[in-house]
Amino acid sequence: MLLNSTVGFIGGGNMAEAIIKGLISGGMAPRNIIVSDPVQDRRALLASTLSVRTTDENSEVAQQAELIVLSIKPQMAASVLTALENTITAQQLVLSIMAGISTTIIEESLQNGVRVVRAMPNTPALVQAGATAICGGRRAGEADLALAKELFSLVGTVYQVGERQMDAVTGVSGSGPAYVFSFIEALSDAGVKNGLPRDVATGLAVQTVLGSAQLLQQSNEHPAVLRDRVSSPGGTTIAALHTLENGRLHGLLMDAVDAAVKRSKELAGIKLL
Repeated sequence: MLLNSTVGFIGGGNMAEAIIKGLISGGMAPRNIIVSDPVQDRRALLASTLSVRTTDENSEVAQQAELIVLSIKPQMAASVLTALENTITAQQLVLSIMAGISTTIIEESLQNGVRVVRAMPNTPALVQAGATAICGGRRAGEADLALAKELFSLVGTVYQVGERQMDAVTGVSGSGPAYVFSFIEALSDAGVKNGLPRDVATGLAVQTVLGSAQLLQQSNEHPAVLRDRVSSPGGTTIAALHTLENGRLHGLLMDAVDAAVKRSKELAGIKLL
């Protein structure tokens, strides 16, 4: 059903590009995809590299697409939704990837009867390894959620959650890649400090994170169990873990997620200003 639909993207940034690549690799014809973006160079890039249709008019996307993806910054929600109020109809499905903007806000900004699904993907979707959570608005049915799940399954894994949990999703997986990148950078720096060439240090750090994640995923065991297996009595790993605990690594990561969740909740108010 999805691959035979016309999908429109309002906003042609990196996340929209990732989803578009997933759609095309999954079998959707580029001619069935239309993207609006105010930046001419961005439109030209998407048209030349992905062969999709582009426009600088959001209304053109809204008039042509059966599934409309709102891939704009949450700060732009008010102006974009107001301009599309009389264009998007109840026959179309609206899929939003805007952080912090609830389905209720979107529903109230558009015509009565519009179905809305909210999603929070993350940047590894660019390499078809994303983690996405979805939730339905008041009028979204099972078929709408199934369509959203089908779309995001093309760029990674998908989880369905309640809308009250979406801010937590933003803090854990939406912002999560930045935490992992920072960890890898620090691990690489430590390798260089201790005599490794930069490329070797970074390569080891990247593969260690990747391999550890795969091991955890395939083992279905608690992270603490696998960590304990690496920590030999009196060994190097337990000495390093002691230092990490002294630095509050666990608590700092939890604080970081809390900060992202708080900001996600604050963004919900931007639409109402």
